[in-house]
Amino acid sequence: MQPWLHPFVSAARSDAGEWVLLCYRVPREPSTPRIAIWRKLKRLGVAQIGDGVVALPADARTREQLEWVAEDVVQAGGSAMLWTARPGTVADERRLAEQMAAARAAEYVQVRDQAVQAADGGLAALRRLRGELRHIERRDFFPPPERALARAAVEALAARAGADREPV
Repeated sequence: MQPWLHPFVSAARSDAGEWVLLCYRVPREPSTPRIAIWRKLKRLGVAQIGDGVVALPADARTREQLEWVAEDVVQAGGSAMLWTARPGTVADERRLAEQMAAARAAEYVQVRDQAVQAADGGLAALRRLRGELRHIERRDFFPPPERALARAAVEALAARAGADREPV
C-alpha cells in the first residue's frame, strides 16, 4: 500500500469499508445520453470496476450523486441498480483506492504542468487553474502527493501574477 493513502483504506484497518456501486446499462443509440452519463461519472471520479459497474466510497453525498446518475440512465432508456457493498478483502479495497488516486494524480500533474507553463499567463490562467484544481479536489477521495505539488504550483503562479491573497 502507498504510505500516502487515505485512512479510509489504511494498513491498520482489518475490514473493508462500504462502497456505493452503480450497475448500469445504457442503449448504444442514441449516443448523446450515453456520453452525457459517462461524462457525469468521470466528473464524480468513480472507480471503474467493470463494464457498466462503477464505485465510490459510501457516504450520503456519493450515494445521492450515483442515484441521480441512475435516474439519468433510466430516463435514457437504460437500466440501473444502486448497491452498497464491501470489497472481499482490504487488499481489494486498496487496489480500488490506488486506481482512483492514480487517476487524480494524473490530473494534478496536468494542473501543475499548466501552472508552470503559464508563468506569464496572468489572472485568466490563474482563475482557470484554480477552478480546475477545485473540480479535481471535489472528486479526490484518496489524495495523492501530487495534490500538494499542484496546489504549490498554482500558489506560485498566483504570487507571480500578484494575486497571492486569494485562496487556492
